[in-house]
Amino acid sequence: MNEQLSRQSPAEESPVVQKVLLAAPRGFCAGVEMAIKALAWMVRSFEAPVYCYHEIVHNQRVVERFRDLGVVFVDDISEVPAGSPIMLSAHGSAPEVVAAAQSNGGYVVDAVCPLVTKVHHEVKVRAGKGYQIVYIGHEGHEEAVGTMAVAPDNIHRVESVEEVAELPSFNEPVALLAQTTLSHRDWADVLDATRERFPDMWVPGRSDLCFATTNRQSALLEIAPKCDAVVVIGSANSSNTRALESLARQAGCARVYRVNGAEELPDDLHGVVGVTAGASAPEELVESVITRIAPVNGVEVVQVTEEDEYFPPPRNLRDLIATIDAAATLAFGGPVDARPPTQDRSLHASDVLASLA
Repeated sequence: MNEQLSRQSPAEESPVVQKVLLAAPRGFCAGVEMAIKALAWMVRSFEAPVYCYHEIVHNQRVVERFRDLGVVFVDDISEVPAGSPIMLSAHGSAPEVVAAAQSNGGYVVDAVCPLVTKVHHEVKVRAGKGYQIVYIGHEGHEEAVGTMAVAPDNIHRVESVEEVAELPSFNEPVALLAQTTLSHRDWADVLDATRERFPDMWVPGRSDLCFATTNRQSALLEIAPKCDAVVVIGSANSSNTRALESLARQAGCARVYRVNGAEELPDDLHGVVGVTAGASAPEELVESVITRIAPVNGVEVVQVTEEDEYFPPPRNLRDLIATIDAAATLAFGGPVDARPPTQDRSLHASDVLASLA
């Protein structure tokens, strides 16, 4: 009996993760950093409820954190009581949504990512010059919906080579634009197909794809071939997170898991495990995932580039913060002119989120 138990013991031992390869960059991008800090300032500046048009970013845990603080996420501005403070999400909003928010009578902060604003501007300019625009984007994604609403009569959304083939033969000049959070591979195939159909089409001098999306994909491709499994942290409605998950599979990794948090990890991870996070996932989730994985030989950070991009909060919110700061300084008897400037660049959104708990 003892000999039989001895033979079974090795097979019954829990699998062991030897090492974690941690992708860098990962997690929050500059646009998400700006949006989260902006909503945190809104929460601190106004009595609850503060309203937000759509989820501020596509991450389940971030949205839950703000809901707990009294933020109400809505899908229609008509759901917002007149005079209530409103935040517009990082994904960008249709012009009529922005106008409806501004006419509602409350304080409005548009937290749209500047990279999305660039695409909106390109759509407006090209449409104004008479172009038909082929827009590569995911159906129903907030960024795609908002972008297409800028010039609905001039824009045609596609996300596959087959859909490019179904486009009409335009008499007008053609321009090509894209959702910022697509993967390189999504962009490349459809770009080639569109160029073949419309060889004289206009394309922006600089790719519409978000630099943060590109960097996270490059870091993942560096680690994926070396891993027995890859864990991608982020929510199912995050386009860039799904792109990372798909890219890990395309890179040949046999086991790829997208998780919202550590509790969703499988129990049989072993060997070398790669870890990355979508652009809307806070660092605290990365830390909890690594703690749960518990690699016996620690964590190796694999860095492909440094990111130092910074997007300041919207101007009207900066003015509001400065006013509140000056009033507080006066209330406590301090010299207003000598107070330090309000700066947020040194603050990380993950730390801001943690402080709101």
